[in-house]
Amino acid sequence: MRDIFESADAPILQTGLPHAPNDRLPGVAPLVAEDWIIVDDAFAAQMALRRRLIAERRADVIALDEAARPAAEELLNAVLQALASRDDYRVEPGHVTRPDGVTVALERDDPMGTIGLLVQQDFCLMEKRGAEHVLTGAVLCFPANWTLSEKFGHPLLRIHVPVPSYDENLARRVQRLFDGVQAGRPLWRSNCLVYDDPRLFAPMSEAMSREERHPREGDYLRSERQSLWRLPESGAVAFGIHTFMVRRSSAPGA
Repeated sequence: MRDIFESADAPILQTGLPHAPNDRLPGVAPLVAEDWIIVDDAFAAQMALRRRLIAERRADVIALDEAARPAAEELLNAVLQALASRDDYRVEPGHVTRPDGVTVALERDDPMGTIGLLVQQDFCLMEKRGAEHVLTGAVLCFPANWTLSEKFGHPLLRIHVPVPSYDENLARRVQRLFDGVQAGRPLWRSNCLVYDDPRLFAPMSEAMSREERHPREGDYLRSERQSLWRLPESGAVAFGIHTFMVRRSSAPGA
């Protein structure tokens, strides 16, 4: 099914990574708020793919618990505020013009879908319910070998099945990290894995083996620049995922 959206023969690639490859867990660092939203050299191509996925595979890339709607609306407002401070976006009442010249209508009753049409970054809304943060909303156009429907509504430890290194000890550390994120003091980290398939929309079932999910060899590096942003009113954490796909030859030290 992925072939109708992307061709591995004409992949959407960036020319390089803006950060050094890193796959430490959790490996976080402070994020300058002005760097929350990134526009890179694959912007137009990635945004065109996002539009098609949201239009034609909406159930696969967008999910929202109605109880999380206030957090989703707050996230949309935060994104709009960030875009209004940039020179490459034009935010006006009712619509936003992106750096590629495309104008996006502000559909306030569809906050996650609207966010997905505005920026390259995917977002997962994580809300504290009980002892853990739970995935209550998402726009996830570029899943890296996982499926939104299998993770939606689940807490952090369950979401990371079947990651072998994500044991109960690491889960406690990551939960403390989510608990400790403060409004106005966002964090970021990156990961990096070898891929033999450069397609961005890459959903896979957690039932598949690690060998099927992550081959040992390939010509591409897929790196996610992940951000943790506390929404002050709802208290939710917006987990952002900006996806880079590059040829290994363009990533020194990889």
